Amino acid sequence: MTTSNIKACIPCDVHQVWEVVTEVEHYAWRSDLSKTEILGGKQFIEYTKEGYPTTFTITITEPYKRWELDMENRNMKGHWIGIFTSKGNETEIDFTEYVTAKKLLMKPFIKPYLKRQQAQFVADLKKAVLYLKEKQNGI
Repeated sequence: MTTSNIKACIPCDVHQVWEVVTEVEHYAWRSDLSKTEILGGKQFIEYTKEGYPTTFTITITEPYKRWELDMENRNMKGHWIGIFTSKGNETEIDFTEYVTAKKLLMKPFIKPYLKRQQAQFVADLKKAVLYLKEKQNGI
């Protein structure tokens, strides 16, 4: 199993950060996705720009604090944990992924792939909340 973690401070209220991350049907802020598909109350599929699907099942929801998901696609299976901590006008995010490659050939590529994906997710999230703040302030 491969573990990858990223922590960052997002310059926005925890409620807004939570809403952006957990409202998966509003995926336009994600530069890596072409679409999402809601399967039910606890399951959804994210499709990469290349059309590659990953299925997610929500396992724990503690609003504005913790969101956990099981995830699976053809190449991997794993668990994602998102911790959201209010720090005044900022939100500290602490996201950890535990992933097992389904194919031995993929194993050496999992950690660099996860690190790249996590960095892109945080960069996209920061842009999304900046846009929200500017919209609220009428800029």
